[in-house]
Amino acid sequence: MKPAVIVNGLSKQYLLGSEIIAGQNFREMLAGMLSAPFRKFKRLRGKDETQEAFWAVQDINLEIQPGEVVGIIGRNGAGKSTLFKLLSRITTPTKGSITYRGRMASLLEVGTGFHPELTGRENIYLNGAIMGLSRREITARLQAIVAFAEIDQFLDTPVKRYSSGMYVRLAFSVAAHLDADILLVDEVLAVGDFAFQQKCLGKMKEVASEGRTVLFISHNMAAVSRLCTRGIWIDKGSIRMDSDIQSVLNHYESEFLENDLADYSASASEGAVRLQSVSVLDASSGEAGSVQIGNSCRVVVRGSARQPVNNINLALGLYDEQGHRLCLLDSEHSGHHLECRGGDFEYVCELDMLNLTAGRYKINIAIKDGRELVLAVERVTAFYVVDPLAAPHRMNEFGPVLINYRWSGPKA
Repeated sequence: MKPAVIVNGLSKQYLLGSEIIAGQNFREMLAGMLSAPFRKFKRLRGKDETQEAFWAVQDINLEIQPGEVVGIIGRNGAGKSTLFKLLSRITTPTKGSITYRGRMASLLEVGTGFHPELTGRENIYLNGAIMGLSRREITARLQAIVAFAEIDQFLDTPVKRYSSGMYVRLAFSVAAHLDADILLVDEVLAVGDFAFQQKCLGKMKEVASEGRTVLFISHNMAAVSRLCTRGIWIDKGSIRMDSDIQSVLNHYESEFLENDLADYSASASEGAVRLQSVSVLDASSGEAGSVQIGNSCRVVVRGSARQPVNNINLALGLYDEQGHRLCLLDSEHSGHHLECRGGDFEYVCELDMLNLTAGRYKINIAIKDGRELVLAVERVTAFYVVDPLAAPHRMNEFGPVLINYRWSGPKA
C-alpha cells in the first residue's frame, strides 16, 4: 500500500527582523511589504534590526499510511502548528517536499478557508468546489453538514456574524463530510463546547474506520490516547519520537512530570521530606506509565527525609482527566503503619485489580507526619489505562469505573 502522505526533508525558516523571509506565501509577503517603511524608519533612527535565522520546522521526514490516525503532540512553540500549515499548503517550505495521495481537508484556525462576507451555505459550496467536488456532490452532502454543525437557522447568514463556536462547528463539519482522503485537525476544537468536542472525536473515529487518514494536534492527551494509534512528538521543530501512541505519550508525560518534580524539589530543598519520583507499574508486564484493564498494579513512591518521621502517612488521590477525584488511597485509613527512619525511602501501594476504563488518569500525593501536612504535590504523575480488546479508536462511553455485573432475562 502506498503512503497517503510522504514528507522529505521538510524545513521552514524565518529570518527574524528581516524584510525577506524564506518560503513566504502571498499573505506573508504582503504583510512584509506593508511593514517595510516602518522598519526602514527604525533603521534611519539608528535602531537597526539584526537578521537571525530561526528554523520553526527542521528536517522532518515521515510517511503516513492510508487509514492511520496520527496524534501530533509537543509543547507550545515546538513547531506543531507550523508543520500543519506546511502540510495543508497554507505556507510554503524553505526546503523539502510533501507528496499527497488523495484529497486533503484541514481545520487549523477559526475562519481558515471561509470568506466572511459569504453565508454558511455559500462557504460550504465554495470549500467543496476548492476540493474538486461538483455542485451535485456538494448538494448531496449539504443536509448532513448542516445537521452535524447544528446551524440550520443561520445557514443563510454571513459567517462574519457567527460566534467562534458556530464557526468551528461549520468548519469541522465541512472538512469531515466532503470525503477528503486526508483530514488535518488542529487544537482549534478546543474552541467548541465539551459536547461538540466529543461529537467531533466520534466523527474522526468514524472517518478513520472508513480507511481515511487523520492527523490530529491536541494538548488533550486523553483524546489523543483514545483516538490515535500512532504518535509523533515534535520538539524544537524536529521529530523527537515517532512510535505507537502509548509509548510516545508515556515518554512525553514522563519528561514533563520529571521536570515538574525537579522544580518542586528545588523549591522544597529545605523541607523535611523531598519527593524524587512517583511511578505507576503494571504488575503483569512491568511496563511503566500504562496499565492494562483489570490487571494489578503498583504505585511506587520514592523520596528522602532529612530526619526520621514518627508517624508517616501517605495519601494518593486518583483523578480522571476532567479533575474529578475517583478515590483516595490513604495508608492511615487502611490501617497500614509506615515507618520513616530518615534518608532515602521507597513506599509501594499495591492495587489487586485496576477497575477503570481506558483513558488517562492523574495522581496527587500528600504526606503527613501524624496529622501535620509536610508535603503535597498535585498531578505528581499521570498514567494510562489501556484496553487491548477494544476495537481501534473506540471511544470511552461507560464512565471511568468498571463494575462487575450480569444481566438475566425473564424466566421461561
